[in-house]
Amino acid sequence: MTMSPRVLIVEDEAGLRLTLSDRLGSEGYSVETASDGEAGLESATSGGYDLIVLDVMLPRMNGFDVCRGIRQRGVTTPILMLTARGQVVDKVIGLKLGADDYLTKPFETIELMARLEALLRRRTSGAQPGGDIYRFGDVLVDKRRMEVTRGGRPVDLSAREFKLLRHLIEHRGATISREALLSDVWGYDETPLTRTVDVHVAGLRQKIDNPKSPEYIVTVHGLGYKFVG
Repeated sequence: MTMSPRVLIVEDEAGLRLTLSDRLGSEGYSVETASDGEAGLESATSGGYDLIVLDVMLPRMNGFDVCRGIRQRGVTTPILMLTARGQVVDKVIGLKLGADDYLTKPFETIELMARLEALLRRRTSGAQPGGDIYRFGDVLVDKRRMEVTRGGRPVDLSAREFKLLRHLIEHRGATISREALLSDVWGYDETPLTRTVDVHVAGLRQKIDNPKSPEYIVTVHGLGYKFVG
């Protein structure tokens, strides 16, 4: 049995909140709501939602601050921001803070539904190692754009570090020897007497993992490395 996608609507306008809840519910979504920014932030960071619809103009805490707080707490749930403003700068601010899409009020409900469905498809594809988008923990890897974010913030990886991370993700669960990594990632035909792989793995762990106690790029002693994200 397929679970209904869980959506959090953070909107202070009661009429719109009810309209969106009814429409999303009729489309098979499981909907919960919050009417102010502080309640929205608390729900968003503890509820395990699949999608978040977030208004910009909210009491107690505006949508920009809520979005920033969500990403700072490591939540990667897709966020669609609603704004009554037409200024491009507001849309840019929202996207830079970690929002995935935006919609300007007034809008047609059918357009909101289409955008939410697109975000949900993107999130679902991100669960597959072979997709363009891959998520683990609070890290998002966009293979096509060669971009990595952690907690909504860009991670500065070198080209080699990105190639190594992508290779590990694509071979998730498999133990890969240092020799195989040198051959596949660096293109070396012969194994050089260096700690190249170890140095780059350490660098990756520093940026996207727990370097003292790795959760995702683990060492298989005597054999090599394995990605378990």
